[in-house]
Amino acid sequence: MGLFDSVLGAINKGQPSADGSAAAGGLGALIAMAASNPQLVQAITGMLGNDGQHGGLSGLVEKFQQAGLGDVVGSWIGSGQNQSVSADQFTNVLGSDAMAGLAEKLGVSPDEAAGQLSNVLPGLIDKLTPGGEAPQGGLGNSGDLMGMLGGLLNRR
Repeated sequence: MGLFDSVLGAINKGQPSADGSAAAGGLGALIAMAASNPQLVQAITGMLGNDGQHGGLSGLVEKFQQAGLGDVVGSWIGSGQNQSVSADQFTNVLGSDAMAGLAEKLGVSPDEAAGQLSNVLPGLIDKLTPGGEAPQGGLGNSGDLMGMLGGLLNRR
């Protein structure tokens, strides 16, 4: 748990973003939510990690494409402006059963879990794909992703 503790330590420092905004690139929102609900960080790394139940970033991209929202998730990976996604759209992408399971882990309602993800994931995926392309091998397993997330938070 040492790496997770160090990530949470970086989160709890509450360092201001370079542009002073609370939600710079989605990381401010992640920090705020993770400080009050660290299970969110674990849920996100589980979702984006290659060893996660959704097949990592590529699996998530595929789910968005199947739901007709490929351009939305593509904007998060690409170098342009991130398109937003609603909580309802996120629930449609993952499915209500998966969202209910995630909500249970987070200790919130499914709607609130979907809202948290829709607020955080666009900016986070954007930061994890700085070259404007998804890495060929994905983002790594959830442990690798936790390390990447810790690095992003420490650079804030």
